[in-house]
This record gives sequence, C-alpha cells and structure tokens, in this order.
Amino acid sequence: MSILADRLGRVKPSATIAISMKARELAAEGRDIVGLSAGEPDFDTPAHIIQAAVDAMARGETRYTDPDGTQELKQAICDKFKRDNNLDYKTNQVTVGTGGKQVLYNALMATLNEGDEVIVPAPYWVSYPEMVLLAEGTPVIVECKAKNRFILDPDDLEKAITPKTKWIIMNSPSNPSGVAYTWDDMKKVTDVLARHPHVWVMTDDMYEHLVYDDFKFCTPAEVEPKLYDRTLTVNGMSKAFCMTGWRIGYAAGPAELITGIRAIQSQSTSNPSSISQAASVAALNGPKDFIAEHNEVFKERRDLVVSMLNQATGLSCPTPEGAFYVYPSCAGLIGKKTPDGKTIESDGDFVTYLLEAEGVAAVHGAAFGLSPHFRISYATATEVLEDACQRIQRACAELR
Repeated sequence: MSILADRLGRVKPSATIAISMKARELAAEGRDIVGLSAGEPDFDTPAHIIQAAVDAMARGETRYTDPDGTQELKQAICDKFKRDNNLDYKTNQVTVGTGGKQVLYNALMATLNEGDEVIVPAPYWVSYPEMVLLAEGTPVIVECKAKNRFILDPDDLEKAITPKTKWIIMNSPSNPSGVAYTWDDMKKVTDVLARHPHVWVMTDDMYEHLVYDDFKFCTPAEVEPKLYDRTLTVNGMSKAFCMTGWRIGYAAGPAELITGIRAIQSQSTSNPSSISQAASVAALNGPKDFIAEHNEVFKERRDLVVSMLNQATGLSCPTPEGAFYVYPSCAGLIGKKTPDGKTIESDGDFVTYLLEAEGVAAVHGAAFGLSPHFRISYATATEVLEDACQRIQRACAELR
C-alpha cells in the first residue's frame, strides 16, 4: 500500500520546472544547452532593495512577524494599489505570502469545496488547474484561440459559467502568451461577470509592470467597481522588482476572504521571511526608474525573438504586449519528420526535438492547455537569445 495521498493522483508536476531540471541535467553531462524555459528576470535585484534587507538585519528584524505580513508592508501594498490601480484597501484586506503561488493556493484552499468549479482560460500558467485540483475543485478550461489574440471570448465565458462556478482566474499580462488585456478587452469580460454575482474573480497581476509599446495595464476591479467585493487581486515582487528568490507575493480583497487565507497560512508556513518583507517595503515605496530601463531591454529582446522565430520554417509568432514570453505556433511542423525519421506529432515532440537536436530548452504548449504552441522566455541575455533562435531556425529547416 502506498504512503502517498490520493490527492496526489489528481495533479502533475510543474512542466516548466521539469524542463528546467532536464536542461540542467544535460548541461551537467557536458551538453551545450540554452535554457529558455524559466520565467525569471536575468537582472539583479536593485541595490537599494538589497541595502534595505541588510539594514533590517542590522536592526534585528530577524524574528517572526504576523502570519501574513507586517503592518508596514501591508500599508505599502495598500499605497501601491491606490497609486497604480485606483483601488482602496485597508491593511486588514491585505495578505502577504511566500510568493504569489502561495497566495493563490491559500485562496483556493480557503474557498473551494469538493465539486466547486473554477474557470481557467487557456493558455494558462501551469499551476492554476493543478492547485484547483489539490483543493478538490474542478478546473473548467476555456480555450482562447490565437486568432483572438489569446483573449477570453465573452460568449465562451458566459457558456462556461454554471451554478457550481466559484472562481475565474484571470492573468494579464499572461504567462505563457505575454498577451495583455486592454481596457475594452477587460470590460467585455467584467460585463459578463457582473451578471453572475456568485462568481468570484482571482486576478494574477504578477506581470503588471512588464508592458511595452505604451500599453496601459488594467485590472478587473479597477475596470468594473461592482466586482470589488468579490475580487482577489494578486501581485508580487518577483518579476518587475527582480526578486524571484526573495519569495514575496501579496493580495488584497474582502476582509472575510483575507481572514480565511490567513488561517490557512498560519497553520502551514506562517510568516514570509521578515528580511524579504523589509526589502519589499523599500521596493514598493522607493524609486522604480529601473523598471522602465529593464523594459527597454525586454522590448528589444522581444522584437528580436519574434522576428527570428517568424523567419523559421513552419513557425508563426505573434507579438505580445507584456511579460517576457512568446507563444509561437508550431502547427506548420506537425506531421514532418526529423533527420532520424521520427514524426513530429505534437508540440511535445517538437520541444523534445529542439532539446535533443540543438540543445534548446523550451516548454510545450500542452503544458499550458493550448496546442500546438510552445513557450519561450526571453528573460536572458540578448546574445543567448540570438544563438537560441538560430538553433531553432536550423532545427526547423532540417524537418522534412
């Protein structure tokens, strides 16, 4: 008899983490591997944020805090929401977790009963449906086609809502597609949600500040104030502030929901690192000019990758508005054969071929719920991206 719980049978390991681990294993064996699977900025954490952590340690701020964050950080988060999103929250409406993933997980664990449905637009971040399943909910996948810019069609949303629907999970800019919702895009979605008062909105805004070409970010409760009392707005320090390893995510929403999230966290991890919290206060309240500087680099990389992938035989790559991912279609390569006679039958076969033939690690679209595509992260050095895209072009040209 297995020691493992039945619930583990409902979930799969993270595909993005699995690809990154495989790439590291091959590199350790001496293979020349270019890893484009990880969603992590290659910029260092800004110096003033690091200094704030050092200063906090020197002051002795190395002890337990309240389970879901210090009052100082919660106030900085309230100020951020007011400043950036025109949303008013009190500190009792804010929770801080060990990364955005924990906040999302806590929220689902605190609210889902067996059989509750959660609408997940695809392509989606790999963890959304798996966390729903761990919480004994049922993910309801709604495909968002490339021809619609991977944007959720309001008619498809309307059809997916049932009396069992508890949540919809929104993500803009998107991981994996990089697509971001304009105000009009978001308004069409929130108009539907406004008609269904039993449906709550969980919005993952982790890539809020990573947008290009003068794109204007918006979030659901900002677009439709009627949704304020049933929206959990999730964000974090990882991406724009280059603080992935610091592990700070946060959210704001109705006080009753935040109390439930706090109860889950108090009996699992308890508080996030006190030092990371102090650094996050400095990040949210301090200078942010580095974000625009980083975005200029990301935009140049995006344009390079989109251009080079569109020159590859059989690939088609749209230009995303944000994040640091592209989600090209490899439909033009399905059915072709590799030099050693294997048929490319899926996007999974294609990314395996890329890794084996040219040492390029990407993530197959099936992991994100929409095929035949694959995800590439351009959060790495420009010369590395150029080399990787040349390898991809070469691999595509070899298929017959």
